[in-house]
Amino acid sequence: MRPIDGCPYAEPNVEKQLTFDAAWKLRATDGDSQAMHELVDGSLEPLFRFSFYRVGRNRHLCEEVVQETILRAIAELPSYQPERSADNILPWLTGLARNEIRRALSREPATTSLETIWARMDEDLRQIFSRLESSPLADDVLAREETREMVNATMSQLPQHYREALEAKYVSRRTVREIAAQRSTSEKAIESLLTRARRAFRETFLALARNLNSEAINP
Repeated sequence: MRPIDGCPYAEPNVEKQLTFDAAWKLRATDGDSQAMHELVDGSLEPLFRFSFYRVGRNRHLCEEVVQETILRAIAELPSYQPERSADNILPWLTGLARNEIRRALSREPATTSLETIWARMDEDLRQIFSRLESSPLADDVLAREETREMVNATMSQLPQHYREALEAKYVSRRTVREIAAQRSTSEKAIESLLTRARRAFRETFLALARNLNSEAINP
């Protein structure tokens, strides 16, 4: 995953992957400060990546969107359904972020065309995602321009070793043999790692897709 210029947030702590399950939701709605810290720590960077291009690479506008999204998420936590997204809070957060992006763009006359562009883009994404539900994840999805932002948001949620493996294979275009040599391990181990990484990527990517489709049905 390549860094976004101007992103003020560090990546989430990859040593401890955060889980936003029913137990976390209970703690959060009870006002547990640690649960709130986990929400902020786990969502700042992925939300920035998701929103950055949608607000015309405007860093300050993007920061405003991210902050407002998190505040709205805290206020609307009872509506978060972890069982619907396999304990992945990102699909729900990106739905909230889209609403905040629309509000932000409506106040910026120079960027009003972005909303139309991204509306068309989301329709294209919905078609791509619907195909993914019934077919394997094509290699080019990880590198295609039209899915870049969703890929960035998805990759932000993966453990570091999965992200690095996918980037090496699909972004840097290295062969399995080259990756194995770089990591001083066997090709079989790399193939196994890539299989697990692709599975994790697909599940997270499709969770975003289901959220996107839900928004289209229930705007």
